[in-house]
Amino acid sequence: MMNLSPVEIGGHTFLAVSVQLPKTNLLVVTSEKGYIMCGALDVGLLNEKLQDRKIIAGRAVGVKTIDQLLDAPLESITIEAQNIGITKGMIGRDALLKMV
Repeated sequence: MMNLSPVEIGGHTFLAVSVQLPKTNLLVVTSEKGYIMCGALDVGLLNEKLQDRKIIAGRAVGVKTIDQLLDAPLESITIEAQNIGITKGMIGRDALLKMV
């Protein structure tokens, strides 16, 4: 099953995507500029192989719901996320506010 829903943070609307897969969930919250995602995101790949795309993204691990993703500290971030002021350890909702 897949679920799409709006998420309001600081007066801005983001899109939350949750995909139920066997034995896990794929979780993403996105803005027009970037996104945060569960542990399935390969930040190393984005930084190394896709760096020319300048992707703004962060990854939180150990999360099972969108609410947990929003409140979790980011375990890793892309170079482009760092360039706009997102830091490793920043909680997801704060990182998203930097992506508006």
